[in-house]
This record gives sequence, structure tokens and C-alpha cells, in this order.
Amino acid sequence: MIELNNGKRSLPVTARVEIYTRDYCGYCSRAKALLASKGVEFTEYRAGDDAEKRREMVQRSHGGSTYPQVFINDRHVGGSDEIHDLDRAGRLVALLAEASMEVTAERKAI
Repeated sequence: MIELNNGKRSLPVTARVEIYTRDYCGYCSRAKALLASKGVEFTEYRAGDDAEKRREMVQRSHGGSTYPQVFINDRHVGGSDEIHDLDRAGRLVALLAEASMEVTAERKAI
């Protein structure tokens, strides 16, 4: 389990974060840097040269064809601009914590 530091308190993060990227993509680098700065581990799918991963990305994001595309516990949250907007609004940490609570509740139910 990772501790997410939101500047006020640490929250446990067990959210599954996935990001579809391509090589030489500044927006991808920015999105990954933001996630890393929050201490969030993520799975990266390099979809730029992988037609199957690209189709998967477009399907999962309901038509999103730009890079990156970010998902938190299977919820599409958008690209780099959107996660930075969420962070500035103080909602990224809440989304990660909410997702964390959902996963924890599911694990307890099993």
C-alpha cells in the first residue's frame, strides 16, 4: 500500500491506475510525473506502436484517441490536461482516495 500525501494528511492508495502512452509524448511525461509526484504507482501501456493496445485505449475511453489516456480503477479520467485540472481543483487526491476506499470495501466483502 502506498501513502498518498495531499499536503494535509497521508491517505492509503490502493487504486489501480493505468495510463496509455506513446513515445516522445510531452503530455504523457507530464501526466506520469504528476502521478509519480503523488507517490502513485501506475501501469503504463505503450500504445503508440501497438495497434491492439491503441484500439483498446480508444474503446475504453469511448473514443479518446490522444495520448495519454488515464484510468483510475477502470474509470476514464481523461488525459494530461484533465488530471492536472483535477489536481489543481483538489479532486485528484479525492478521486484516488475514493477509489482506494471502493477497492478496500470490495476486498473486505470477499
